[in-house]
Amino acid sequence: MNDCFSCSLLKIINPLISHYIILLNHKQTTSYDLCFLSFCQLVPLVNGFNSGATIECYISLQFFDLTTCLCLPSDINECETIPDACKGEMKCFNHYGGYLCLPRSASVIPAPEPPIAPTEPFNPCPLGYEPQGDSCVDIDECEREEHDCQPSQQCINTLGAFTCQCPDGYRKVGTECIDIDECRYRYCQHRCVNVPGSFSCQCEPGFQLAGNNRSCIDVNECDMGAPCSQRCYNTYGTFLCRCDQGYELGPDGFACNDIDECSYSSYLCQYQCVNEPGKFSCVCPEGYQLLGTRLCQDINECETGEHQCSETQTCVNIHGRYQCVDANRCQDPYVQVSENRCVCPVNKPACRDLPFSIVHRYMSITSERSVPSDIFQIQATSVSPGAYNTFRIRSGDDNGDFYIRQINNISAMLVLARAVSGPREYTLDLEMVSVNPLLSYQGSYQTSSALRLSIYVGPYTF
Repeated sequence: MNDCFSCSLLKIINPLISHYIILLNHKQTTSYDLCFLSFCQLVPLVNGFNSGATIECYISLQFFDLTTCLCLPSDINECETIPDACKGEMKCFNHYGGYLCLPRSASVIPAPEPPIAPTEPFNPCPLGYEPQGDSCVDIDECEREEHDCQPSQQCINTLGAFTCQCPDGYRKVGTECIDIDECRYRYCQHRCVNVPGSFSCQCEPGFQLAGNNRSCIDVNECDMGAPCSQRCYNTYGTFLCRCDQGYELGPDGFACNDIDECSYSSYLCQYQCVNEPGKFSCVCPEGYQLLGTRLCQDINECETGEHQCSETQTCVNIHGRYQCVDANRCQDPYVQVSENRCVCPVNKPACRDLPFSIVHRYMSITSERSVPSDIFQIQATSVSPGAYNTFRIRSGDDNGDFYIRQINNISAMLVLARAVSGPREYTLDLEMVSVNPLLSYQGSYQTSSALRLSIYVGPYTF
C-alpha cells in the first residue's frame, strides 16, 4: 500500500448525498474509506497526478469535514441572489444545489432540506450495502426509512440504493415532484381543466362528456325538456324553437305568440275578421251566410222557408233580409188579371189617363255599386204593327238616381246613374208609350203600359 502516494483523486459531486468517489490504483473505493487510510495523503486532480493540496468542495458545498470525511451542505437560494433568474412568464423555484424555472401555473411539492448525515461506524461494504458475515447485503433504505423521499413520494428499493417515485400526474425534476399539465397534450375535445396531479375535461353548452370522459357528444335538448312552447328541433350543440302556423316566435326565442291576422289587412274577410288563437275566421252579418272561408252570400229566406209571410202575401228575397208583399197589389181602378199584373178597364173613366196595365216586379241591389250600371231591362211583350214605342220613368225617381237608355223599339235599359247606399227602397213606374198612326182616323192612337219596379238597396256592398 506504499504506492498510495501515487494515487489519483477524481472529484465527482452528488449534491443529494454529498459523497466523493475516489479512484485508487484504478479500484473504486468511497470517501469514508480514506479516513482509515492514514498512510495515504489526499491530493486533488490538478495538472495531472501527485500534486499536493487539500480536497475542495464544489458548487454549493461549503467545506470538507475531516472528522466525518463529508462535505457539509449549505444551499444558496439563487431565486434571491440572481436578478431575473427566470424570464417571461416563468417562475423561479429554489431547490437544493440549484433552481428551476417553471410555468406560474405549475404545482411543486417542496422537498425538505436534507439533514446532515451523522457519523457512522466503519462499513467495509460499498455504499448501500452492509456486512453480513463474510458478504455484503443490500440495505433496504425504504424499509428502514433511511431515505429522503418526500411524504408524497413512494420509496422504491434498488440494489445499493433507492429511488423516489412521484405520484400519478407528477413528474420528477431533481428532487421535486412537478405537476404534469395534461391539458398541453390536448386530451380533451373541448375544454381541459388542469388540477394538481390530474385533469378534467369539460364540454361546451349543448354537449356532454362521453363514456371516455374526454370526448363531447351532442345533447338532445328537445328530449330533456327544452323550454320551447310548441315545437323543438335539435341541432348540433343547441336547439331551435319553432311555432305552429298562426303563431310567431317571441323575443326570448322560446314562447310562441298568436299572430293577429286581422290587424294586417282589412281585405281578409268580406265583412268582418275575427282573430282566434293561431288562426282567424270570417263572419257575416245577419241574413248572410259564409261562402267558402271569406265571402258572404245572401240567405234566400223565401226558399229556405225562414220567413214570416202569410198565405195572402208573397215573399220577396232581398239582400240580407226578405220582404212580404200583398199577393194582390192592384189598386182601384185597376183589377188583377194574373199574378203581379193589373189592368185598368177602358170603360172606366178614371182609366183614361192611366197606363192600361201595370206589372209588378221586385229586385235588390248592393250599396255603393259602381256607376253607371245597367240594372234592369224592360221588354215589350206585344207590339202592334206600325207602332212606335218610347220608354220613360213615369214616377219614383225624384232625385234623378236613374235614367232610361232605349235599346230599340221594343226594349230599354234602366241605368243606375249615381251610387246609392242602403238600406233604401225605390218604387219606380217605368212606362212604355206606344204610338200607332195606323189605328187612328183623326191623329195618332196612343196607349201605354207600366212596370212598377220595387228596388231594394241592401246595407252592404255584397
